[in-house]
Amino acid sequence: MASADPSAPALPSAATASPLTRARVERLAARAVAGFSWVFGIQVIPAIITQSRHVDPVYTTLVAGVLFASLAWLGVASIAGRTVRTSALIFCLAYVVALAFWECGITDPDYFTGTRPWLWNLLTVATACAAVAMSFVWAAIYTLLVPVLYGFVLAFTAGPDAMRIAVLDSLYAVIFATLLLAIMTMLRQAASRVDGSQTAALERYEVAVRAHALAAERVEVDAIVHDSVLTTLLSAAHARTPEAMAIASSMAEDALGHLDTSAPLARPGRALDAIPISRLRDRIISAARSFTVPFSIVPRIRTDALIPVSVAEALYSATVQAMVNSAQHAGGVLVRRTLQVEPTDVGGVLVVVTDDGTGFDIGLIPPERLGLEVSIRERVALAGGEASIDSTPGKGTTVRLRWWPSEEDAG
Repeated sequence: MASADPSAPALPSAATASPLTRARVERLAARAVAGFSWVFGIQVIPAIITQSRHVDPVYTTLVAGVLFASLAWLGVASIAGRTVRTSALIFCLAYVVALAFWECGITDPDYFTGTRPWLWNLLTVATACAAVAMSFVWAAIYTLLVPVLYGFVLAFTAGPDAMRIAVLDSLYAVIFATLLLAIMTMLRQAASRVDGSQTAALERYEVAVRAHALAAERVEVDAIVHDSVLTTLLSAAHARTPEAMAIASSMAEDALGHLDTSAPLARPGRALDAIPISRLRDRIISAARSFTVPFSIVPRIRTDALIPVSVAEALYSATVQAMVNSAQHAGGVLVRRTLQVEPTDVGGVLVVVTDDGTGFDIGLIPPERLGLEVSIRERVALAGGEASIDSTPGKGTTVRLRWWPSEEDAG
């Protein structure tokens, strides 16, 4: 078994072991909320049975059935890792409807004087589900409004003497839900930063591996030139007889064969080494969807063209680096990001990555930050294209990558 090249760059530790990722945080949060919801849900069953004699049976059956069915769905979804947000959102909406119609479902108002409705035990469950199912803004609105709605319902149904209890219950629910939402938000932001750093580390590792492979290939070619071609030239220089000349000629053919097989297979301009721009576009879109921040894809046009594989690889790597920079430095999910990949009229390709985030002053970028210069500009330039980066502090950043075929490629 061949051993690994000891001179090859080491794989970053973040790529082999990721203690915190956005997907893992979402999965653990969903399971925690599902377990927490079922604990509270089981505790509320005795209250439902006790109060059912004083509430319309249709209301009790319908509301309890929908709430517990959505909790069952949430439990299964948290284990399967699918439709978690949908099931949690259904519970949140069903709980609001149940609160709004609670007074209509009561058949014995005197019984509930000074008595909390059984919906109280599920209020914290609803706010916890909102933290999982909704964005931060909507979850914050839900966290404030639903406890207030519960307080009004309790004050109207339990009588004036319950006003103090209603206020305290509402404040307790708001404080609990606010703390939970703050913890969830901090974990999500930390996980997003880890995802961005991990992606950037993998990109730097890819650049290092490619540079190492190129250096190793050059060493191999140099060795072939030194051991084969130079020996052939020396033999030819000392050949004086027809037999020696024939041997030198045979050695020259063999050396040329070695040089041909050691040359890179992908040469720009050869039809067999070209791929359609649509394939490059699909690959870039697939990479964009793996980020924790959304990128809006500009609708594709119907025309297509072929570009060299080496050009496609350079454009793909540079585009991913541009998206990494946007995800790390432009801002969170509220920043609008767009991605455009399309062929040009001259048989080339144009890639544009934009955002309306924080932006930056290009002149203030320190020289040790290689993400823009090496990973984007030089990479595209080596493939025969050009890259332009426009950014203004507070107004966002636009990265344009262009490639067009030269006369040699067109020929």
